[in-house]
Amino acid sequence: MGDIHDIDFFDLTVGSESDAEFIPLITAEEEENMNKQKFPEDLPILPLRNNVLFPGVVIPITVGRDKSIKLIQEANKGNKIIGVVSQKNQEEESPEFSDLHQIGTVAQIVRLLKMPDGSSTVIIQGKRRFELVQPTQTEPYMRAKVKLLKEKSFDKKSKEMNMMIKTIKDLALQIIRDSPNIPSEASFAIGNIDSPTFLVNFISSNMNADVSKKQEMLEELDMEKRVIKVLEHLNLEIQMLEMRNEIQSKVRKDMDRQQREYFLQQQMRTIQDELGDNPQEQDVHDLSDRAIVKKWDERVSKLFYKELDKLQRMNPQGAEYNVQLNYLDLVLDLPWGEYSKDNLDLNRAKKILERDHYGLEKVKERILEYLAVLKLKGNMKSPILCFYGPPGVGKTSLGKSIAEALGRKYIRMSLGGLHDESEIRGHRKTYIGAMPGRIMQNIKKAGISNPVFVLDEIDKLGRSNHGDPSSALLEVLDPEQNNAFYDNYVETEFDLSRVMFVATANNLAEVQGPLRDRMEIIEVNGYTIEEKIEIAKRHLLPKQIEEHGISKKEISIDKIVLEKLVMEYTNESGVRSLSKMIAKLVRNRARQIAMEESFDTKIKKEDLFTILGAGRGRTKYENNEVAGVVTGLAWTSVGGDILFIESSITKGKGKLTLTGNLGDVMKESAVIALEFLKAHSSWLNLDQEVFDKHNVHIHVPEGATPKDGPSAGITMLTSLASLFTQKRVKANLAMTGEITLRGEVLPVGGIKEKILAAKRAGIKEIILCEKNKNDIEEIKQEYLNGLTFHFVHHMHEVLEIALTKENVKNPIEVK
Repeated sequence: MGDIHDIDFFDLTVGSESDAEFIPLITAEEEENMNKQKFPEDLPILPLRNNVLFPGVVIPITVGRDKSIKLIQEANKGNKIIGVVSQKNQEEESPEFSDLHQIGTVAQIVRLLKMPDGSSTVIIQGKRRFELVQPTQTEPYMRAKVKLLKEKSFDKKSKEMNMMIKTIKDLALQIIRDSPNIPSEASFAIGNIDSPTFLVNFISSNMNADVSKKQEMLEELDMEKRVIKVLEHLNLEIQMLEMRNEIQSKVRKDMDRQQREYFLQQQMRTIQDELGDNPQEQDVHDLSDRAIVKKWDERVSKLFYKELDKLQRMNPQGAEYNVQLNYLDLVLDLPWGEYSKDNLDLNRAKKILERDHYGLEKVKERILEYLAVLKLKGNMKSPILCFYGPPGVGKTSLGKSIAEALGRKYIRMSLGGLHDESEIRGHRKTYIGAMPGRIMQNIKKAGISNPVFVLDEIDKLGRSNHGDPSSALLEVLDPEQNNAFYDNYVETEFDLSRVMFVATANNLAEVQGPLRDRMEIIEVNGYTIEEKIEIAKRHLLPKQIEEHGISKKEISIDKIVLEKLVMEYTNESGVRSLSKMIAKLVRNRARQIAMEESFDTKIKKEDLFTILGAGRGRTKYENNEVAGVVTGLAWTSVGGDILFIESSITKGKGKLTLTGNLGDVMKESAVIALEFLKAHSSWLNLDQEVFDKHNVHIHVPEGATPKDGPSAGITMLTSLASLFTQKRVKANLAMTGEITLRGEVLPVGGIKEKILAAKRAGIKEIILCEKNKNDIEEIKQEYLNGLTFHFVHHMHEVLEIALTKENVKNPIEVK
């Protein structure tokens, strides 16, 4: 088996999607229909040089002779039926009728392909055996009268016959398995043939035999005799294949492994002698020279020279030699005891921090405190700072500013999505492809042992079956332990105590408790509108102007335009979206300059709509004409915002319904508010039975946005009180605070962002818990102008302030 044309065709038909319809297999039912098919008695005759076509089999033929090309082209335009006969002499260029075998196969053209070299390849499928009777045409190609031959049928129930056919299939599969030149996919083709006749034809067509042997198979009309001939040939081929494999195996075993290694080593020595120095000796010499200048202690020195001795004893051609060489290179590249000198000019550091970051006063103060202690003491274990806050407020860039202020190298390592502990601690060098952890890789890259090392997005660490990287960081971020950090690849302790680690996080709740405990948490709050405007003027606009290749004279944006840009086109605590919006304005100006259009240097308010489209606007306080609608203050991941708590009442049995995509804590606040109101109905001069006769529905608008937290407790209680009494809520009033079943008001977080959101919305008065007074005192007075604060302890104080004695328009009678 294994004629090269048929193997190529097998690959084409089975492995290519574009020709997937040319499957070289037919079922028994298709074969029966093919035998009943009518064919013309006069056929164009296509001579084959070195192949034989069998019924049912599909083969490709490269057509090169002029007569054959003409025949194929005309037949392809017509009924696509031709006669295919093998030549007696393969060297004959223009065979006559007498040069052809008498028995051939009726074939159907399946597809005609044009090849890149200009030749044509025709894919044909055999149909029926025929016998040539006499020629009817010689030019431009041969035609002949043919007689279709009927094959002698066999007893399909014969056990002997079935056993021989099964043996043929098994032998064919064995040949495919043992022969290296036949694709294994051929076994699938043979395994899927269910017709005995087609199986014999398919194997006869593809077996490793010359044309005369295949022609003999074609001319045999007795199926039983044909099966025996195929069986004999396959047995002979099996024997030849086994003999060839046995000889090859014997030759391989005769080559002694030690002799081969000796021969190769002698060659290597000869080559080394010709080149001069021995590469292994040169490697050892270079490593020793580099080790002399290292500032390491006795422990590391002893480890290095021990590993260097091990390298000298290794075979340079061995796989472990390069592993050992790479390890020693790393040990030499690590900055053992090498530190950069800190610049402790605090005034310079302050100027750098002020230059790079507007606002963030507490953060800057803490950094200057660290520098002050370092200046006075001269040396200290570096603290682990963790800046946490919303995206885009400058947490990562703070680390860069600290490095510049100190005069240290800056390293940033992103932890987002890291889920393999070995990324932190490294792999043991016995593993293939082992590497040190990313901590040691970055220390090596910095070249000093006291860089500023930013661990970005520490809250995004993952966990998998490869370990928990956040647990591996416990040793790194503990000032009491990281003076002896152990990396699996380095295999000895490295001092990280002089490294200043700065972590950043968006959500502290996602950081593992022990890890959070090892860091000093510094909150980086979102920016106010005024701060964003200043940041845009000082940093964002000049940066975008530089990046887009225009000059400062060609664009200017007034403060009032920036304020509109911040309030109506961005909704975030940081300034990333603001930077993108400014970039759009600058790009638009760059386009105008490049296209030589006329323009006004100043960007006006109306230009924002033209360039950026419609802004989303800000949520504003509406009115107090409807009972049960109260303004609350909320904190979101992008800063503060106001929200409206709405409630309505209907006749029913005291059912409470909550909508607005509320979390469990917020739902509990609503239940507590209603129960408290029931328990203290006398405060509002309400009958207890009112609550049992009405259903209450509380809704928080913008239902697509998830909401949770206890901050809306007093807001919900005020909403329900207004609903049942039908009294107006005080105009331009907002509130935030948690409540208890006893009616106490508890403090909540995010006060600064909430206050700024209230001011933007036009709120004049705010109700807060008494314990939130300290939060107000930390906010600059300029941000509090125009606001009145009511600090309360109990819910009855809230209701006294919030509810007026005036009924709403069109009040509902609640009985």
